[in-house]
Amino acid sequence: MPASRTGRPPARRAGRPAAGVPRDNPVRRLYLRARKAWDRPLTAYYLILGGSLLITVLGLVMVYSASQITALQLSLPGSYFFRKQFLAALIGGVLLFAASRMPVKLHRALAYPILAGAVFMMVLVQVPGIGLSVNGNQNWISLGGSFQIQPSEFGKLALVLWGADLLARKQDKRLLTQWKHMLVPLVPAAFMLLGLIMLGGDMGTAIILTAILFGLLWLAGAPTRLFVGVLSVALAIGFLLIKTSPNRMSRLACIGATEPGPHDTCWQAVHGIYALASGGLFGSGLGASVEKWGQLPEAHTDFIFAITGEELGLAGTLSVLALFAALGYAGIRVAGRTEDPFVRYAAGGVTTWITAQAVINIGAVLGLLPIAGVPLPLFSYGGSALLPTMFAIGLLIAFAREDPAARAALAMRQPRFGRKRGAVRESARAAGPRRWNTMRRRASAARSSGER
Repeated sequence: MPASRTGRPPARRAGRPAAGVPRDNPVRRLYLRARKAWDRPLTAYYLILGGSLLITVLGLVMVYSASQITALQLSLPGSYFFRKQFLAALIGGVLLFAASRMPVKLHRALAYPILAGAVFMMVLVQVPGIGLSVNGNQNWISLGGSFQIQPSEFGKLALVLWGADLLARKQDKRLLTQWKHMLVPLVPAAFMLLGLIMLGGDMGTAIILTAILFGLLWLAGAPTRLFVGVLSVALAIGFLLIKTSPNRMSRLACIGATEPGPHDTCWQAVHGIYALASGGLFGSGLGASVEKWGQLPEAHTDFIFAITGEELGLAGTLSVLALFAALGYAGIRVAGRTEDPFVRYAAGGVTTWITAQAVINIGAVLGLLPIAGVPLPLFSYGGSALLPTMFAIGLLIAFAREDPAARAALAMRQPRFGRKRGAVRESARAAGPRRWNTMRRRASAARSSGER
């Protein structure tokens, strides 16, 4: 290369890229920007908080729309069910905020009291004069007036917290390498809860509790033969319970049904498909459902997803699925990035609980699974299901905040309530080393010491 008159090598011009080098395009830049935003420390925190709130708000809207006709048929005000659900959402919001601000040690301390309280209430359900039967299942306790509580819903939260604390303590003592310590007392306690639930005939909740148990065993690293053994026992018990119940056998026979069948045994399943099919791409409009006018039973509870498809169309149902997928991904991310065994087990248990319940509910509405009678989490009507679920969401938010990089990111945000910037920097320094750099800091770090 010839030298210039000054004796310095000529500077290269920033011209066109060399042949064979692909040019950067807007799509690639957008992809890289989205990937960078996806990898930020607070992504899981915002996904859990935003996704759960959006599901809850959309659920309130759909509960109001789907329950009006049912309320009027019962000679109640049209907003009766909506007002009860809104009150439950307010209480659940307080529980979510409290759980999100609790330290991990306090969550672990609450494991045994919550388990004892759930077992006590589930025993009370079977006491004559205290327990109530709803739709053939005796799993309710009256709180006076029109308010009722379903203790089995709190059994899910109890199993997650207690099972996570138990497995974390055993892992700290390096006892999980022995199969007896992995199974005892986790599996017997879970079977006790399942027995109390099945005494009331609620097999749908029992399936969710079984899914939580298997999720905890899988996270604990149960060997394949042990996992298969417990799964075989659970399947055998489930098959026996289904085979001995004509009602459960009829639900199993309605999978994929397109006609109500003799004696209208598949009426609910078929009309759920009708509601989804009539929605089209963007639906008939909010409040314009036809199936909720007495054709579709439980339109505001177990089959609210069908009314969503009828009124909001494919776009509405896909939006709900996307929100649940984002919530599930964020829960898996929290469980996978933590070093605390309790956080990993609890986050994995909550994610398994919400994901499995959403899959079972939506699968039943689509005709792919038998109707199990479980609500869509955070979406269907029912305060007993909403309260523990929102507390569990608060758990995930608290765990997402406990990540060192997330703590540093939250500490570096704009100070509020008169908090000085120096205090923010001190809290960020105490949270540990930051795992990310902004574009400005990367650019300044790339400069040599002689550049201006």
